[in-house]
Amino acid sequence: MTITAWDEIRTAYHVARIGTVSGAAEVLGVHHATVIRHIDALEAGLGAKLFQRHSRGYTATEAGADLLRVAQATDDQFAQLVSRIRGQGDAVDGELVVTSLGAFSPFLTPALVRFQALHPGLVVRFLTDERVYRLEYGEAHVAIRAGAAPQEPDNVAQAFGAELFTLYASRSYAERRGLPDGDADLAQHDFVAHDMFDNRAPFNRWLNETIPPERRVFRGTDDRVLRDAIVSGAGLGFLPVFQAEKMDDLLPALAPRPEWSVPIWLVTHVDLHRTTKVQELLKFLKSEASSWAGFSAVEQHSTRQTHEDRQKDAGLAERGE
Repeated sequence: MTITAWDEIRTAYHVARIGTVSGAAEVLGVHHATVIRHIDALEAGLGAKLFQRHSRGYTATEAGADLLRVAQATDDQFAQLVSRIRGQGDAVDGELVVTSLGAFSPFLTPALVRFQALHPGLVVRFLTDERVYRLEYGEAHVAIRAGAAPQEPDNVAQAFGAELFTLYASRSYAERRGLPDGDADLAQHDFVAHDMFDNRAPFNRWLNETIPPERRVFRGTDDRVLRDAIVSGAGLGFLPVFQAEKMDDLLPALAPRPEWSVPIWLVTHVDLHRTTKVQELLKFLKSEASSWAGFSAVEQHSTRQTHEDRQKDAGLAERGE
């Protein structure tokens, strides 16, 4: 099927978003019978059920959820296009979707609250999950990611900084076992560590290379569990410096090292990268990061650009902009 009926897709998008035919009809300014006709025609053309009908309304099926993501991205891009055409793209309002790991919340949530206060017309949606949100489908405007530089085509990745980690021990563990006297003494200590030995965090790779596996006596898969085990005295373990420094019962076992730091990236899709809303947030986060304890901000640079991006940048450079 060649899909050309954007009206039908847009109708399905609003039904999935709102959950009722009447609600979608009100937003679209059409009769509810038109909404039902659009849904029926789209399902017939696709040969798949997009919604489960029930007494409370419509719930998207898996196929409907896929369509919703694509339609949402398209709708957002149309809105950005209209704003640029009308010369009104300088507004910072509407929805701003940011995604990251939940562990970054102590850094990011206060910053996003302050950013929203500067722009009262803005609705911030801060989505935290282990999965990688797909910017090309419009699932987020800005992603804050950890680890190696993102490599998705047409995404712009900027080095944002590094989250500092070091080894900590609880006071009860230090009283019972003492603290290590340098690296040579580490094999005599117990460790709290991730249960997956192939975990890609820099400090976990260091543990694999430095500490005998049998010394990893308490293991888990949730950062909160590992933190609580360290606090409870199960062994030495890695924690973010900003988090550990707020806990009176923890002592640094070794000083922070660059090879333990976790690189952090600001990631945007090229279609939205230069919009005012995204640029204002990026500029604000870079300014905020300079004051974050336990975070080492770095000089910004793009790691991936499209051919069109490079041409635009070359043109700006030639004009001295």
